[in-house]
Amino acid sequence: MNTTRRLTQSVSFSLAMVCTLMLTASCNGFQFFKSKEEARPSLNMMRFEQYLTGSFSSYNQSQVDAEFYEIELNMVPIWQDRTDGPWLYVEQAVATASDRPYRQRVYRLEQTGENEFVSTVYSFEDPESYALAYLEDEPLSDLTPDDLSVRIGCAISVSWDASQNAFIGSTNGRDCQSTLRGATYATSEVFLHRERLVTWDRGYDDEGEQVWGAVKGGYIFDRVE
Repeated sequence: MNTTRRLTQSVSFSLAMVCTLMLTASCNGFQFFKSKEEARPSLNMMRFEQYLTGSFSSYNQSQVDAEFYEIELNMVPIWQDRTDGPWLYVEQAVATASDRPYRQRVYRLEQTGENEFVSTVYSFEDPESYALAYLEDEPLSDLTPDDLSVRIGCAISVSWDASQNAFIGSTNGRDCQSTLRGATYATSEVFLHRERLVTWDRGYDDEGEQVWGAVKGGYIFDRVE
């Protein structure tokens, strides 16, 4: 009789342990699945990257307003095996000197809220040696984030505006430092649509007087690829 009772208790204990383990595994599996889902980029995060990626030109604007140059802008994904991105390589050049870009940057894109995003801006040494790197299969493959220098205060924060199907934002006040042409800070305003990117970059001196950049409004870059 005692043997039967011990056997019954042992079986009950074993069944309880199995149930507990199954429940725990189920819960852990759910949590793991949930974490994986949460780690996936949101629709608007993927849209943010897609809207930025590609080739753009201000040709149309330059044809109707001589105050604006014909500028080529190319942005391509880099380091796509990393999980702390997306990362983009950016080249900007006058169309008549496309092999000599005047601006080369790396952007890191992040989501900061439900419809809020930020593009952190980085520079790197010897950018001239990477001219036209956007044409390569794996641009900047010999660099890592450790080789970059963040542009202090120059991150661009944007919000998704569903009514305009666009991301709209800017840098923050005087936070973006600049020494170009006597400036002490710079500002950037952005309107990013699927087929168009409008950027208005301006530099100011200590007194808040504009010393470089377009005066009338932003450059209008139409998507060409």
